[in-house]
Formats: sequence, structure tokens, C-alpha cells
Amino acid sequence: MSREIYDAVVVGAGPNGLSAAIELARNGRSVCVLEAEDQIGGGARSGELTLPGFVHDLGSAIHPLGFASPFFRSLPLAEHGLEWVHPPAPLAHPFDDGPAVILERSVEETADALGPDAKAYRRLMRGISTDVERIITTLLGKPNLIRHPMALSSSALRASRPARAFAESYFQSEKAKGLFAGNAAHSFLPMEERPSAMFGLVLGALGHAVGWPLPKGGSQKIADALASYLRSLGGGIHTSVRVRSLDDVPRARTVLFDVTPRQLLDIAGEHFTPSYSKALRRYRYGPGVFKMDFALDGKIPWRDEECLRAGTVHLGGTLEEISTGEAAVARGDHPERPFVLLAQQSLFDETRAPDGKHAVWAYCHVPNGSTFDMTGRIEAQIERFAPGFRDRILAKNTMTTIDLESWNANLVGGDINGGLMNLRQFVARPVARANPYSTSAPGLYLCSSSTPPGGAVHGLCGFMAARSALRYLN
Repeated sequence: MSREIYDAVVVGAGPNGLSAAIELARNGRSVCVLEAEDQIGGGARSGELTLPGFVHDLGSAIHPLGFASPFFRSLPLAEHGLEWVHPPAPLAHPFDDGPAVILERSVEETADALGPDAKAYRRLMRGISTDVERIITTLLGKPNLIRHPMALSSSALRASRPARAFAESYFQSEKAKGLFAGNAAHSFLPMEERPSAMFGLVLGALGHAVGWPLPKGGSQKIADALASYLRSLGGGIHTSVRVRSLDDVPRARTVLFDVTPRQLLDIAGEHFTPSYSKALRRYRYGPGVFKMDFALDGKIPWRDEECLRAGTVHLGGTLEEISTGEAAVARGDHPERPFVLLAQQSLFDETRAPDGKHAVWAYCHVPNGSTFDMTGRIEAQIERFAPGFRDRILAKNTMTTIDLESWNANLVGGDINGGLMNLRQFVARPVARANPYSTSAPGLYLCSSSTPPGGAVHGLCGFMAARSALRYLN
């Protein structure tokens, strides 16, 4: 590495770290990124986990917030190799009896399949879907003209409620309740805890407004495009450089950390005030995931073939079943029938598997740090809605929470969101502080998903942290 004094060094080459570096570089600052692993990308990496020719997403897979991200949209990522693929339908949610519910891009078409809840669904989703992109930028402190302010304020009040209470008060049918619960379960919260309803609303609205797309060639392509653009701006990236203390960081005016509070304390804790260190130690991590990847010799044989139109499939049936499973995880148990999130990218991206074959990505929620093998339970949930699935498995790979943390230190105990997203840590993330990205040590910043707006691949945590660092540099 160069002996020059950088304006900024970023520790961690995940999407947020790369985004922070880009924002600094495009504002004329000298910056380099240090990555502990030999491959950039953090939670957005891809590779051959099962058989040659099968490209699996090692971490994240489907990216509605990545596509909607106002920061990503401000970058020429297409010129650097990023191509988004939109399945015909964002989401399918099958049931034991009758057809699956399909979240279509159209609010009207989705509502038409919800029977007695059609009118309620239209009333709920029309306004927020129209304004969801403006809502995202408004939350980032960039006010925009909201075309449906009453719908927004009404939705905000509802979003603060637990998902179960919301669904039971708003919908009549099990299908509408189940669809909403599946989206809300992305919160990793019990359905009886606030603000789980917010996730149900926002993810549904994103499906209608922008879709739930996937990057052609794998999630690695997001990281590769960010890195390519950063290099075009003069930024440097160094892999296989593990930072254990500030002594391992080149001389710089500012340092930004794409790590969680636990690693931040290990690396720089001696530079923080006792009160800030104490607050970081109180930070809570959420449930983990047990992840599986499959190589199949054909498409998943869904009982309802409409599921083949969707990039993502939620396997959990009814609101009651999903609520029971998520409550078990919160208690430290492993549900017999876990809520399974499944992505079938190779149906829409031919680069993911050999001709006639398919790659499938799936996970379920488990207690943080769990080593329990959920293979049989995940496969049983898929087989339940797709009889004959097991017969099509050519190879599979499993990752426990411990495996995931070994692969990416930011996934503490298998937590893929960078920390619990309960109401307290949604409002104060990682600590109650006017500027959540600054630390108590001048020039040191946190830019990971442990800062607002939290988990998912969107680069917004890195972007906002970089804006804070730029004010310091100026």
C-alpha cells in the first residue's frame, strides 16, 4: 500500500463500505478500502457452492432496496457491469389448499386474487406504492413532494403496530393475512412485536413500485460494479488485509468502519469514551439464519405452477403458522415448520446454472448462534408445496450461523441484518446519538448496516456515513 496520507480509509469492502468510499472519492477525497477476505463484497458475494457451473449467492440474493436505492441510482453502475433482472412476479406465497397468492407488480391484479380483501388491499397499497421511492429519500433527510400525504401518514401509524395485530384487524382471508405475514417476517421479529408491520408494508409496496429484482450473474456483480466505479474515481481496494487495531490502518484523516459494534469495539474501543463504549456493548443482535443452496436437475415442481413466475417464494402458509414459527425462534427454539425464504434465480438468469439445471437459494430463521441442523425441516417445507422436490436435488450446501459468521465476521451469530431491528434499535441504531454514524472519537465513523437505515444491500448506510465524514474533512 502507498505511504501517502489518505483523506479516508474504509475498513470493509461490503456494499456499504464500497458506497462510503465512492461518495468520498466522487467528492474529490483520496480513499482506500481494506478488506480482510480475498474477495470483495461482504454479504454480496457469489460462488460455486455445490457443483461446477452452478452460481450461488453466498449471502444476499433478491434486492428490491438495491434497485430502489437513490444512492445506487445516482451511480453509473450499468456502465460497470450491473444488470438487473426482473422476474414476471416479485413474490409467490403458496398455501396447502387452493392456489398460491402472487404479489404482482400491479396492485390491482394482486388485489383481484384476494377475494373479500381486494378492496382493503387496494386502499392500503395504492398510496404507499406510488410514493415508496419518495418515502425512501425523505427518510434520508431529502424531502420530496408526497403525492398521497394522507396515505403516507395513515400507513406510518399502521406500520408502528405489530404485524399480527395489523393483519388480523385489516384483512379477513387467510391468504391476505399470510401474504402480509410473509413480508413482515423479513423483520426477524415475532409477529406480535413492533414495528414488524412496517416490513410487511414496505416490502409489499416495493414489489409493486419497483419489483424484487436480482443481479444478472449473481449478487457479486453489485460489489464488482461498485468496486469498478470506485477504481475509476481513483480509489484503491486492498484485499486480504485484516484490521485488528487502528495500528493496522494506513495514515488517514478519517477512518470509516463497515463492521458491527462488536468488531468496532475490538478494533478501536480504546479510543472511545466509556459511555459510548458501554452503549455499543448494549447493542443487541437478532436471530440468525440457517442457509441452504441446491443444485437441481430441473425446475422446482411446485403444486401451483404460478410459483414459477416469481423470483422469491415464501413458504410458511398461514399467519398463524408464521407467527408460531417466529415466536419459537425468539424464545430460542427451532420451529418444526420454519418460515422459509426461497429464491429461484436461475429461472430468469441463464448464467446461474447449466442448461436444463437450476440453482436454488433458501434460508430459515434460527436463534442467534444456533448450530442446529435445519436441513430436513427446510426440505420438508419445500416438499410440502412442491411434491417431488427432493428427487431433483443433485447436490446441496448448508451453512449454520457459525459457518456464516466464519465466512463474514459481520454476520454475528448468523444475524444478516447487522443487529436486531426492534423498535428501539430502529430508532436508535447503534446507539441513541444525534449523528448515528459518528463515534465518540473524532474522525472515526461507523458505516455498516448497524447504522440507519439498517440491513439489505442498498449502500445507504455507507453513503450517509460518508456525508458525515465529508463535513468533518471540510
